Amino acid sequence: MKKILLATAAVLISASVASAADLAARPYTKAPAYAPPAPIYNWTGFYIGGHIGGAFGGANNVLAPGFLTSNNDGRFMGGGQIGYDTQFSPNWVFGIEANYSFLDTGSNFANRGLGSVTGRLGYTWGPALLYVKGGYGWADSRFTNGFGGNGGRDGYTVGGGLEYLFTQNWSGKVEYQYYDLGTVNFVGPVGAAGTFRNDQHTIKVGLNYRFNWGAPMGAPMAPGY
Repeated sequence: MKKILLATAAVLISASVASAADLAARPYTKAPAYAPPAPIYNWTGFYIGGHIGGAFGGANNVLAPGFLTSNNDGRFMGGGQIGYDTQFSPNWVFGIEANYSFLDTGSNFANRGLGSVTGRLGYTWGPALLYVKGGYGWADSRFTNGFGGNGGRDGYTVGGGLEYLFTQNWSGKVEYQYYDLGTVNFVGPVGAAGTFRNDQHTIKVGLNYRFNWGAPMGAPMAPGY
């Protein structure tokens, strides 16, 4: 009986060795290359920044800096802005912004500053945001030398621009903004009178620091920032 069991075991071992020898070598499979997740940029949060640029009066705007002295050439402008954005879908951003710009003028009657409070709606892809804006516009005007009344200081503003996130906390923008501030009445010392439209075109570049205050907890951001 013992001999029979030993013979059976020997046969089974031989069969197993032969079967293993017949098997093909196990193929080597290379692990897939690591693909980092695509950057996701978050626009939601408060920001504050500054800007510089140029202001150009409308064709008949005698309140524009330089209208009487240099053929209505543009004047340097600079100022600041503060606002809040919310990214309410993967590609859409809505925000509100307050802005003030000082104008370089030494005239006795001119717009020496422009302010606005606007809403803006933008479409974002990656780190870029293309937007339009519009709302309330205001001019800090010198009404002397015959200019009077409260007209020509308040109106509306519209514009648009392109903003780009360099990092999650810093963004730069290029923006055009138009101000229509109504009309101003003029009465001269010898009875001359007239009505003038107070409007301005502005082009500016700006830099914003984004605090990310108000951003949803756990919101995805661009990696490395």
